[in-house]
Amino acid sequence: MSGSAKPSVKPVNPRFSSGPCAKRPGWSLAGLGDATLGISHRSKPGKAKLKAVIERSKALLGMPADWRLAIVPGSDTGAVEMALWSLLGPRQVTVLAWESFGKDWATDVAKQLKLPNVRVLGADYGRLPDLADVDWTNDVVFTWNGTTSGVRVPDGNWIAADRQGLAICDATSAAFAMPLPWDRLDVVTWSWQKVLGGEAAHGMLALGPRAAARLTAHTPAWPLPKLFRMTKGNELNEGIFQGETINTPSMLAVEDALDGLAWAEGLGGLPALVARSEANFAAVARWVDATPWVDFLARDVATRSTTSICLAIVDPWFQGLAPAEQAAVIKRIAERLEGEGVALDIASYRDAPPGFRLWGGATVETSDLEALFPWLDWAWGELTQAKAA
Repeated sequence: MSGSAKPSVKPVNPRFSSGPCAKRPGWSLAGLGDATLGISHRSKPGKAKLKAVIERSKALLGMPADWRLAIVPGSDTGAVEMALWSLLGPRQVTVLAWESFGKDWATDVAKQLKLPNVRVLGADYGRLPDLADVDWTNDVVFTWNGTTSGVRVPDGNWIAADRQGLAICDATSAAFAMPLPWDRLDVVTWSWQKVLGGEAAHGMLALGPRAAARLTAHTPAWPLPKLFRMTKGNELNEGIFQGETINTPSMLAVEDALDGLAWAEGLGGLPALVARSEANFAAVARWVDATPWVDFLARDVATRSTTSICLAIVDPWFQGLAPAEQAAVIKRIAERLEGEGVALDIASYRDAPPGFRLWGGATVETSDLEALFPWLDWAWGELTQAKAA
């Protein structure tokens, strides 16, 4: 693409960040005018808003009636760590770690909770561990979709239906974009800032019946901070799952979450959200197939994420550079496109191999991705032309 002409068409929305993600099409602050601001979140109107987020999220996701869902502090990280600190201990633990957040959960389990005999099944960026090697007599902690690697599990068939341990799933970049097999999961977490484009700081923690039973039967050997406590005595604090949050939430963010849910419902619900994400991925795949200098970081088609789409540069010149030099090239291209107003936050995650990461969730318009691709080709052509000179 050396010497290619500068494109004339720009994405309408240049926001391709993997979190916080693009707001829904047509979003504006005016849509948050009904927020219950300046009064207690424990007031009748405030609690109604919080409960509505819970109930409408459950309905949109098709969550079974016997599951519980809570709004919790600390975004998805807070939700995952609430589950780890509250539920782990009775069984040995397996952690799947093929990208940065899975590695974080492995650190939590092995180095912070200091659980004995923790088994970490790892894999390099772009690959999955051997899922057939998972021992389901253990509690198993894993990400459904690796936000920083662009690799997802292909389905839920690898999760034992007759498992003895709990399946604890970080689904923050999968929920609302990929079907989740609720019968194969026991804990599911996500944050508002991903697929529906909500604001950060709040997480969602979903507990299936087996996880709820563990909570009441098991007392952790370590202290639990107030923000993590979901039981009173030996009973679940059911109010948490009705919108009585442990700490004070932002009611403006709550209103924004309701706005995103209403948009999703208007589209046609979960099938429409999944279809939008898959259409975005298909557009990226068409460009990758036609572009010799780039490829997916995930080599296996069945494991490629449709939301956090991670791309590797396969050009021989780039591959011959040292990692620091590769990172400098990516930074240069990303800054050039940001300066042109066509792409924000498209460089790969700081711990991942140097490359690009494009969010393909439902709030991104396929037409914006398609407008971006010529700019990527142009920026690469500018760089290789300068290299040749």
